[in-house]
Amino acid sequence: MNNQNKVVIIGGGISGLSAGIYARLAGFDAEIYEKNSIPGGECIGWNREGYHIDNCIHWLTGTKKGTELYDVWKTVGAIADDTEFVGLDSFFTSCHNGKSITLWADLERTRREMLELSPEDADEINKFIDYVEYSKQCLIPAKKPMDMFGIGDYIAYGKSMGDFVKVMKELGSISLEDYSKRFKSELIRKMFCDYLPKQYTAYSLLVSYASIADGNGDIPMGASLQMSLRMEKRFKDLGGKIFYNKSVESVNVKGRKVSSMILSDGSRVSGDYFIATLDASILFNRLIDKKYMPKALKKAYEAPEAYPAVSGFQVAYTVDANFNPGETVFIDIAPIKAGATTIDRMYVKVYGYDPLFVKDGRQVMQTNLVQSDADYEYWKSLSAEEYKKAKEALVAAVTERIEAAFPEIVGELHFLDAWTPLTYERYCNAYHGSYMSFVTTTKGKPVRIKGDIKGIKNMCFAGQWNSAPGGLPIAVTNGKFAVQRLCRNKGYFEGKNNDERRTEGSQKESHTYDGVDALCGKRVS
Repeated sequence: MNNQNKVVIIGGGISGLSAGIYARLAGFDAEIYEKNSIPGGECIGWNREGYHIDNCIHWLTGTKKGTELYDVWKTVGAIADDTEFVGLDSFFTSCHNGKSITLWADLERTRREMLELSPEDADEINKFIDYVEYSKQCLIPAKKPMDMFGIGDYIAYGKSMGDFVKVMKELGSISLEDYSKRFKSELIRKMFCDYLPKQYTAYSLLVSYASIADGNGDIPMGASLQMSLRMEKRFKDLGGKIFYNKSVESVNVKGRKVSSMILSDGSRVSGDYFIATLDASILFNRLIDKKYMPKALKKAYEAPEAYPAVSGFQVAYTVDANFNPGETVFIDIAPIKAGATTIDRMYVKVYGYDPLFVKDGRQVMQTNLVQSDADYEYWKSLSAEEYKKAKEALVAAVTERIEAAFPEIVGELHFLDAWTPLTYERYCNAYHGSYMSFVTTTKGKPVRIKGDIKGIKNMCFAGQWNSAPGGLPIAVTNGKFAVQRLCRNKGYFEGKNNDERRTEGSQKESHTYDGVDALCGKRVS
């Protein structure tokens, strides 16, 4: 295939890999340029002292066969029909004053335990469980973007939402913190504000929990980096090219088109269409003029109270492989200042469920202190020496609090690594070190943008920043959607009959995501 049909993708994260794979399936040449030496963006992990530290997946939405998102994950090679999953029994456990409560995958078990804990909250508990059941109907559209929906698609989508409409009507405009106040039990109130930042809209937690309860939010065995590597293999097997350690320094816009981009080594890359899957703040503040930034995105960056970013100060240890307080357990701690925020709750997560995280009778254990925009500013203000000392002091404080909560492991914790919002900024160009998109709060309308760049005809952007709250499902679908829109809008296949289109494809696929016809949902002629 010649250069007239080349798609150049900036960024080799989940969205970039997805865009590359679907570009090849649609018959385009595709090249990915990635600043780091491995694929995956924030969906990665790394090794310390022979132990693997996972940076990303706590659960993967879209693991249930028969859902549109499952088909996307399968198409990009992230999972397969024979993929082994962890098989989560629970979402998380919250502890307070000697009592605990677990959000089990079995909703009726959760209902029973919550009612036993706080019978005075019976009405709200029953409604909560019912609403989680309704939230199973909230599935991410993944076959095609909603701007390509026809009337029939909208009707079908509306019907599929079913009773989830009731959840949105009641909980779509209140925060988790406000929702928690409906309950009399102090433990239940804390539980609702443990897993997600308390300013998140209340339905966000219910939808997340529903994924676990429905078997649609499991963890693939083999960690985050391995999933990204499977996607890289899929892209290469389709004939795509990926270039590592190739940071993009600038994009040349001439008239209303991108003519080329310049890499950090000074080399020039040309193409017909460009898909930017790097962090949107870098795209519009460094690579191209800020005047091209969509209004909705500009509004979000200018209103951090309504559109906050979320990151974390994270620590990884090894601990005895037999230590199992529960997969993810939130605990009370003596107040600790992390960045600009004082925190009195934290969690520990053990990784003994996967042999990849176990060695010599010990397993990896991690924790995360949630960090805000203000915390990012704190870390950013430090000198290199101050930064190092602050990290060391905070690690010592975190270790002390874990040991206070679990006396049986006093002296047994072995430190592996710690990372901050600046780590995400340094390696992933992440805005304020955020590993998600803007927090979905009640103060701002959720960001939903297609990724078109007004004033530039042959470039778009795709990734988790296109749709709050971001995450892997948003990243993988937006990579796909970018190519679908390209097929629809750019007339690439005009004048070619169906046989020619399939011949130009990288290879014929046996599944329903074959070529541009399936990508666009209709034939192009």
